[in-house]
Amino acid sequence: MPERHGATFWVSAAVGWLIIAVGVRGVFEKAIDTRPAQLARFVVGGALVHDLLVAPLAILAGVALARVVRGRARPVVQAALVVTAVVALIAYPLVRGYGLAANNPTSLPHNYAANLAVVVGVVWTVAAIAIVIRRRQRPSNPKVAP
Repeated sequence: MPERHGATFWVSAAVGWLIIAVGVRGVFEKAIDTRPAQLARFVVGGALVHDLLVAPLAILAGVALARVVRGRARPVVQAALVVTAVVALIAYPLVRGYGLAANNPTSLPHNYAANLAVVVGVVWTVAAIAIVIRRRQRPSNPKVAP
């Protein structure tokens, strides 16, 4: 049975393509600032890195996690891994020092590597506490192993 799309779909599709067209036009009109060739390499390279490296590693990590962590601790470890990955991804440019200006000491004024380590430590400490609490609780389903 063919899928039929209503007016909402077509209007939102047209608006979306219009926004994309305005963005692409802006990339080429402001080519000095946007550097279209570098932007294209960044977008294509990012997609390739994700598809060829990040996604397979995430799948392998998920399989390993499913085999190593059992029972009620698994969702806590999964959540801690997701939070750690997101925080590390957001902090990466700061840790690497992108945007640091030698003539402006306030451009990156903190030790971002140490701060990232503190945040990750807090995430895993909370996860460990949650695992201990979950193990001490009686399971509501007797078939579920602690």
